[in-house]
Amino acid sequence: MNEFVFGVDLDGVCADYTLGFREIVAEVRGVDPESLPLERSWSFAEWGLSPEDFAELHQFAVTEKRMMASLPAFEGCADALWRLSDAGIWIRIITHRLYVNWGHATVVSDTVTWLDEAQIPYRDICFLGAKPQVEADVYIDDASHNITALRATGNPAIVFDQPYNRELDGLRAHSWIEVEDIVMDLAAQADGIQPQLPGFDAGADRLARNRPKS
Repeated sequence: MNEFVFGVDLDGVCADYTLGFREIVAEVRGVDPESLPLERSWSFAEWGLSPEDFAELHQFAVTEKRMMASLPAFEGCADALWRLSDAGIWIRIITHRLYVNWGHATVVSDTVTWLDEAQIPYRDICFLGAKPQVEADVYIDDASHNITALRATGNPAIVFDQPYNRELDGLRAHSWIEVEDIVMDLAAQADGIQPQLPGFDAGADRLARNRPKS
């Protein structure tokens, strides 16, 4: 059986970037977080941010506030990915987090920390922006330009529903339960799934439950 590779984006798909970033922007600007709507466009125009404002605040959030280590995870993400992994699907994390100058070491370290804390399973991780260059059988992303680029090169790509990508048609998931169903269907068609391995219990907290007590 060939490995079925699932290419998984992080921000806006596994990690709630909007919610985490909103808290930091509100703190820096001295405003109520509720004044910054979660229903926002890709440019954050609803928050009154120019491209320069966003770049400055994002870099501050990443390098000073260590946001990438503490973003909230979307409900059901870890459990769904564990079930997919148990079925024999290769989880490949693909993220474009290294576009912040002078913060690469922090971003890589905080990303791995976040994956561990959120109990996200993965076989490997790629830090790059040109996602069609990464070999996967199906991808999931929230950014319209990434979805468009992936599909233009013939790659199946699932849109993880966000306010800023509603113009896209095709495969779309509104929750991680829906993601799991879509990926399992595609993997089954490609003969890329297997029963859960014996001796392994289900659930994202399995490592914590089975860790020897000190």
